[in-house]
Amino acid sequence: MKNILIIGGSGFVGNAIYKELAPYYSVHATYFTDNKMLEKNRHFHQFDMETEEVSILLDQLKPQFIVSALRGNVNGQIHLHYKIIEWVLKNDSRIIFLSSANVFDRFTNFPSYEYDKTFSESIYGRFKIKIENGLLRLPNNKYLICRVPMIFGAKSPRVQELKKQISAGNSIEVFPNVVINATHIDKLAQQIHYLINRRRRGIFHLGSKDLIHHSDLIQDICKKLTEQPPLFKNVFDSNEDRQLSVLPKDNILPKHLQLTIEEVINRTVI
Repeated sequence: MKNILIIGGSGFVGNAIYKELAPYYSVHATYFTDNKMLEKNRHFHQFDMETEEVSILLDQLKPQFIVSALRGNVNGQIHLHYKIIEWVLKNDSRIIFLSSANVFDRFTNFPSYEYDKTFSESIYGRFKIKIENGLLRLPNNKYLICRVPMIFGAKSPRVQELKKQISAGNSIEVFPNVVINATHIDKLAQQIHYLINRRRRGIFHLGSKDLIHHSDLIQDICKKLTEQPPLFKNVFDSNEDRQLSVLPKDNILPKHLQLTIEEVINRTVI
């Protein structure tokens, strides 16, 4: 049975992946904030990346796969991932890093594919690129880079924030000139499961196979959430359409693991 460690397993994304994998593998996960429920679960380990060395936990658990779904301090994350890279090099293990479409946020004219050059103008995108570059120095059987667009789901932070804004009668910012794709948390967890099971390697883009303007996506989701038309604030950050989408070209998943924007919208309220 494969031994898997999810770094950031108590977060929205990490916990969904944990629930997907736990019935099939020996899965452990880390959490940061005090949680009495997780303290009782022997498969969850409290971990502070800024004060603790991850190598101690890795030596204890000896995971064959390390799934990185961590959030938090940027410098702490960079240090942590480089320590994981050192450990993976010396052990029979590989890392699955959940990166972001923001590694391409400097490009505007076309969708981005797996082996396009990364280029970002945002702090978030540049920090993801720095970790990606560290992984790309590993042998290719030691890493998986999974670039993920906006993630939705009934309990996702984005949908919870939309509900809060609708309830308060606040205006919701939308970007009419930004073209994106998106994903649903359940499908993302299934895709990670497939990549682990098939021992895939390289770079994968895990978003919907079609594109939509950000404003249209948010408006369509809000229609599912409420019968009252919400207030929208259009934000134009360019005069022309700007792409922030990640599509697969070289590493395409089986059809049952692909999804469309329509599925993302319909499944977001379930």
